[in-house]
Amino acid sequence: MTGSLVVVGTGPGNADLMTPATSAVLAKATDLVGYGPYLDRIPTIRADQCRHASDNRVELDRARQALSLAASGRQVVVVSGGDPGVFAMASAVFEAVEAGEPAWRELDIRVEPGVTAMLAAAAEVGAPLGGDFCAISLSDNLKAWTTVERRLKAAAEADFVIALYNPASKARPHQLGRAFDLLRSIKAAETPVLFVRAAGTVDSKIVTTTLAGADGTTADMRTLVIVGASTTRQVGRWIYTPRSEPGVRS
Repeated sequence: MTGSLVVVGTGPGNADLMTPATSAVLAKATDLVGYGPYLDRIPTIRADQCRHASDNRVELDRARQALSLAASGRQVVVVSGGDPGVFAMASAVFEAVEAGEPAWRELDIRVEPGVTAMLAAAAEVGAPLGGDFCAISLSDNLKAWTTVERRLKAAAEADFVIALYNPASKARPHQLGRAFDLLRSIKAAETPVLFVRAAGTVDSKIVTTTLAGADGTTADMRTLVIVGASTTRQVGRWIYTPRSEPGVRS
């Protein structure tokens, strides 16, 4: 039997936001590999399906386990939240392939797209990503904080809307505040800032403020922070960024 490995994202948490393609892949799997809370989102599909849950921050170990199972002939699905290619397990799988067994390069490996937190958060408030935007993770577990600051500075100077992933954790309680301080030195004080916690779920909570009033202590790892561009504006209860630059004809 020829094995396979598919990396999927379950979306931001609401079962309705899991794609039909992902649901079909999950139904065919012999083994599900993933971070425990993400596996818990998936109802039992078949009694013979094996689940291999692991802790957070062991992505490469998880990827190697999944690749070994696939190499043995199993139909393996690696489960991420959101989209598997955005700060998630797809990159870890290919990193493991690059450094691992030569035979892993011949495996049938696919990635199914999902709804990432950035898109779910934007949909909660309107269309803040309607113009040019970028995504930056504030975690410095796998890169230096100086790299994070350099990228924040470049994005702010280029006037991108900035979606901030991994804004804070128990081990990193001060980094979002430091990021806001850097952004305040470049962007206008009235720049809209959105805190969207548990985006795309029934527990979602939205806080709309400005860069001047943004409090870095109010976010956690379930929060997606969006910092607007100079053109981002509020219309009623909605926030949006126009597609066109002022003074440029559409």
